[in-house]
Amino acid sequence: MNSDSDLQIAGDLLEVPHLLRPRREHPETVAEFAGLARAVAAEPAQWAPLVRYNASSRWYHRLRTGPGYEVWLLSWLPGQGTGAHDHGPSSGVLTVLAGELTERTARTEHRLGAGAQRVFAPGYAHEVVNGGLEPAVSLHVYYPGLTEMPMRALHAAAGCATPAAAGLG
Repeated sequence: MNSDSDLQIAGDLLEVPHLLRPRREHPETVAEFAGLARAVAAEPAQWAPLVRYNASSRWYHRLRTGPGYEVWLLSWLPGQGTGAHDHGPSSGVLTVLAGELTERTARTEHRLGAGAQRVFAPGYAHEVVNGGLEPAVSLHVYYPGLTEMPMRALHAAAGCATPAAAGLG
């Protein structure tokens, strides 16, 4: 018996295709959605030429869709932000592609530089803002696709978020 493990593999495991899962065409798990965001981030030639900046509000562009999910590209000039909100029934992955964003919740604040990712569940309330001096670009993956973005009021003392107003942001 091997002291490291009771399992020993003889031969090349890759020669046993029935033991390997085929690669899925579309993501289905949190890890796969985060991986999709990292894969898109790693290909700036695919997204960088699309980025635009709007002096009056965040700019956004739907980059791609798949069965039940959407991938959005956003740009943020200094001072632009979302206001406190959640994403209704959607889960998401936020990935900073360039610059720095700050995410605030009722309990904490996270500074997110290029490459940083945040994964969130339905009903997670936060505010995202570009508090820096340089423009920022981010990628957002939503599952299911984003259908609502209710505005919220964050209350740090109570550690909770309450509905402020309905509407898309």
